[in-house]
Amino acid sequence: MTSNLLNHQIDDILESVLEETAGDVYMINPSSEAIEEFVSVATSFDGDLPTVHMLADDRTLKDVMGDFLVASNAADLLDTGTLELRTLEQAPENSLLITEDNVVAVVHAGDRVGGLVTDDAEFVDAAFDTYATRWEDANAFNLRTPPITRVRETLTEEISPEAEADFTAILDSLETARGDGDGLDEVTISLLVAAKNEALLYDISKWGEDVGIASKATFSRTKTKLEDMGLIDTEKVPIDVGRPRLRLKVGDQRLDEADNGQLATVAQSMLN
Repeated sequence: MTSNLLNHQIDDILESVLEETAGDVYMINPSSEAIEEFVSVATSFDGDLPTVHMLADDRTLKDVMGDFLVASNAADLLDTGTLELRTLEQAPENSLLITEDNVVAVVHAGDRVGGLVTDDAEFVDAAFDTYATRWEDANAFNLRTPPITRVRETLTEEISPEAEADFTAILDSLETARGDGDGLDEVTISLLVAAKNEALLYDISKWGEDVGIASKATFSRTKTKLEDMGLIDTEKVPIDVGRPRLRLKVGDQRLDEADNGQLATVAQSMLN
């Protein structure tokens, strides 16, 4: 890669770098969009990925990783060693992609994006060494979201394959899974899936806490909110010892009639 990448989208630039690099890549000071696009490109990448050392602003990372869709896929990349995350103390003026052979400055000009490339050996070596040193001194970013692969596998095992299929279908129909207090976040989605499959509140909340989605208390609070809004209902299920447990059920006919592709849209409209 020796020529500038002009009039490209950020995902095109990222894909070009990943395709042409065998060694390490330093991704320096990426924008929110670049982080999201990297996770998307890397998740669907056909072939072997280099290890990407992402050195980003802490606040930017926290904001982007507030979206479960992005964070859970990023966690998969972390799990496989494809991605490493650390935070910048002082951000450079530009967003950079640095390999052993090239330095690419990512420049935004209105709605256009360009990748300005240099392969000058002396400059590339200096940039690579500089950011390798900064990387060693940087603090790791603690991503608490579980990998989506683990979420799906354990949901299949602990609840049912049907619940996992519903969970995946809802995620696939969403552009973001942030919630922000009102929308569909990972806890709300999990409870809707549990209700659709008539799982026990105890089982879904224990699964959610064990896999790292949220605490049992958060599941309980969210269940109460959804129940108050009429999205889900509960019925008591006697057990041999102790208090009866609650079976979750769909609380509104519109949700009961919605297929997987529509469930998120119908639930979102009811929450707003």
